[in-house]
Order: sequence, then structure tokens, then C-alpha cells
Amino acid sequence: MNRITLYILLLFSFFFTSCIPSKDLIYLQEKNKSTASQPVEPVAFKPYRLQINDILNIKIKAIDPELVEIFNASAQSQSAAAGNELSNYFNGYSVDDHGNIRLPILGEVNVLGRTTEEVTAIIEGRLLKEYFNKQAGVFAVVKLAGFRYTINGEVNTPGTKVLYQDRVNLMEAVANAGDITITGDRKHVKVIRRTTTGNETFSVDLTDNNAFNSPAFNLQPNDYILVNPVKQKTWGTGKTGIESLSTIITVLSLATTTFLLLKN
Repeated sequence: MNRITLYILLLFSFFFTSCIPSKDLIYLQEKNKSTASQPVEPVAFKPYRLQINDILNIKIKAIDPELVEIFNASAQSQSAAAGNELSNYFNGYSVDDHGNIRLPILGEVNVLGRTTEEVTAIIEGRLLKEYFNKQAGVFAVVKLAGFRYTINGEVNTPGTKVLYQDRVNLMEAVANAGDITITGDRKHVKVIRRTTTGNETFSVDLTDNNAFNSPAFNLQPNDYILVNPVKQKTWGTGKTGIESLSTIITVLSLATTTFLLLKN
């Protein structure tokens, strides 16, 4: 094998290894194909437990709205700008450093580490015990003021996002951020989750359909998502075959020009 043939083979090897394979860009592939039927497993979902600095929207309702009007001091301002994040910040009930929220008339209610369903039961229990009977039809509606998460790295629109829905999965969060860029590592998407006992870090392979079984696939409020770049980005050779070929042609042209100048 002469030297020119060797150089050509090396260039082609570099060409095929420097661009990003299409299999690394496709979501939820069936990597472990089997002809046998797979049993359907329930998706693991842990209810979110409230933490410090969470903001709640709370509405007390009854058969006669006038009976509970005094318990909804900020109801008018909240309804005037429903869905407005700034309004939620100023008019919602923020969990303080002691894990409490302060409600009109009822005063402080400890919510740290509780689910919204548990907080609902506590508020309704106090209302029925201290102020109303069952005939009044009093009940509470407790919701987080939007599902908040932060996504960073190789996505088209990084930053903190707020979705007004109860549940959000990782694919929805990525789509809401404009998708992962072509240089993003879909095989090792990190989810950092803050809990009452500390931080947990998960790694999810979004190119594998087994991602559905990850405990981090269904997000929880305040999750942090990080998409790191693939190694091809740091090489700077190009993201696609055309870009890599352009890089090679540029290098060859530069090498040829340098050789001819030195020869002359």
C-alpha cells in the first residue's frame, strides 16, 4: 500500500468518525428488540412534596360564595391576571423558610414535605372544624402556581420554564425548550432533582425507549435538566458529513498550498 492510498484511507476514516451518526439523534428507539410480547409495566410516579420557596394558588369555595369570601383575600387580583407568572409571585402563597404559608383568617399552615392533596385535606379539615358545618359545602382547591423547571446546555431555548399543567415529562420539557440541538448528547441527559433530604442526579438515555422506565422521566417541579455536548462538537470538525467534508477539503487545500510554497 503506497503512501497516497494510506492518506486517503485515513481521511475517509476521519470523515466517518467526525460527523454525528443518525442513530444518536433519534429518540426512543427499540434497542432491545424481541419477538416475545413485553408485559406492560406501570410508570413509576412519585407525588411531589412541597419545598421552601414553592408558590401555591389556594381558593376556598362553598355553595354560597359569600360565606368564604373572607378566606380569599387576594381572589380578585389573582383572577384578574390568571396565568400571569408575575401575578402568581405577588399574590400566591409562598412557602417560607420554616415550611409555612399564611392564609387569611386561618393563619399559618405548615406544608413542607406535604403533597397538594394533603394540604387540601388540612385546610378543609380546619374550615369544617373551626368555622363551618358539612351543609355549607366548603372545599379547597390547592395547586402549584405553575410547573417550573430549568433546562440548560445544548437546547435551542435554555432557561427557566413554567408550564401550567400538573404533570410534565422529560420529552415535553425538551420540546418546550425548542428540542436538543444536533450537537446535544441525547444519550446522557442529566436530571438534577432537589428533595427535602438533598439533591439526586439521574442520567436518562432519550434515544432508548426504556427511558420511560426511568424515575426521572416524569419530572417534578424545580428539576434542573442539563444536556451536555457530544464529543464531535469539541473537535470542531463539523456536525454533519457535508460539514466534515468541507473541513477536510479546507485542510487539504491549506496543506497543498503550504507544500507548493515551500517547494518553490
